[in-house]
Amino acid sequence: MDLREITGAWDHASLPANVRVGEGCYLERKESFARFRSICEPGLTIGDRVKVYTWTTFNVEPSGRVEVGDDSILVGAVLMCAERIRIGKRVILSYHVTIADCDFHPLDPDLRKEDAIRNAPGGDPNQRPPLVTSPVVVEDDVWVGIGAIILKGVRLGRGARVGAGAVVTSDVPPGASVAGNPAKWVRPEVRADE
Repeated sequence: MDLREITGAWDHASLPANVRVGEGCYLERKESFARFRSICEPGLTIGDRVKVYTWTTFNVEPSGRVEVGDDSILVGAVLMCAERIRIGKRVILSYHVTIADCDFHPLDPDLRKEDAIRNAPGGDPNQRPPLVTSPVVVEDDVWVGIGAIILKGVRLGRGARVGAGAVVTSDVPPGASVAGNPAKWVRPEVRADE
């Protein structure tokens, strides 16, 4: 193994042409991009001074687009994107945080069975039932704790805090803190003048 591929010293120019990397970024492990399959232009935009540490994974489907704002830190997040995930500036996503804009399988039992057959060895993945997606937005200055899961269609408002292990199924207002499964407010939003 080439140690440069796990120590941030690898050549970012080896990324697909539709990945934009800003100035001063640290991308620790090349493997973080192994599941990036977007054909969108661009499919992934990483802002300036973003840090992407080991265990972060960009699972981006051909139709997916991901944006990561300036000065954000992805400690070990898993981004599962079939449509769009937008992460704002100065966001911190801790270890094992999962953000998904899709269930990646049908919820209807009959369609789910069909999906498994089409996706199995010998099946035709081009005949899979369509995926249901809804974009996820993480606004500026949000912090998300270890192991939290952010589901499709959620917007985390500016400055929101998500506790470790939380499962977020609905929007979180700016400045609010949530925890639990499903996540509920543990502290309402705090205005800048409080």
